[in-house]
Amino acid sequence: MTAIRVLLADDQALIRAGFRVLVDSVPDLEVVGEAANGREAVELARSTRADVVLMDIRMPDGDGLAATREIIADDDLAGVKVLVLTTFEIDEYVFEALRAGASGFLGKGVEPAHLIEAIRVVAAGDQLLSPAATSGLIARFLTEPDRTTPPPPALLDVLTAREREVVALVATGLSNEDIAAQLFVSPLTVKTHANRAMAKLGARDRAQLVVIAFQTGLVRADGIA
Repeated sequence: MTAIRVLLADDQALIRAGFRVLVDSVPDLEVVGEAANGREAVELARSTRADVVLMDIRMPDGDGLAATREIIADDDLAGVKVLVLTTFEIDEYVFEALRAGASGFLGKGVEPAHLIEAIRVVAAGDQLLSPAATSGLIARFLTEPDRTTPPPPALLDVLTAREREVVALVATGLSNEDIAAQLFVSPLTVKTHANRAMAKLGARDRAQLVVIAFQTGLVRADGIA
């Protein structure tokens, strides 16, 4: 089994050391580098070919938000997932990180087993942690002022009716298993539809799929449109 390559980016050496011990204790994960600031995080993402970056937001010499934007914008790093770490789980910087393409967020007080599972989930391109919590956060940050132009509803025209249905249900916070039960199909079928929708819409992962669903009006903060 090929281990998931993890890059740690945090300006506090003690926190990095703790994460390293935890991550390296699991057979299918491997720490491949440590960065103390945003600039180092970008450089090491390129040189180590990490699969997942655990990214702190508040760092000197290029914060985690700037580093996330640079990593996501680099075509050579298309396979790299960014998992944001924050002291406060509802944080204005988290909103911007998700807009920039981060795959999700974690509070620094997360339980060790939860962190390990989150890394695996993000590496697989799936939705992070609690689907309801993730979609709720995304719904909240989408209500914040943003100077970018949202994608038109017509963007969804490339999807089949079933794919649109799956995307809408993903965006309401349902897991693959929940969606499968609602649509009377298998979880694998749900994942296949979600993956096809991501490919057609150019979404890096399920978090971005949720963002598109809200931005195009397919789903509103109070439910499916």
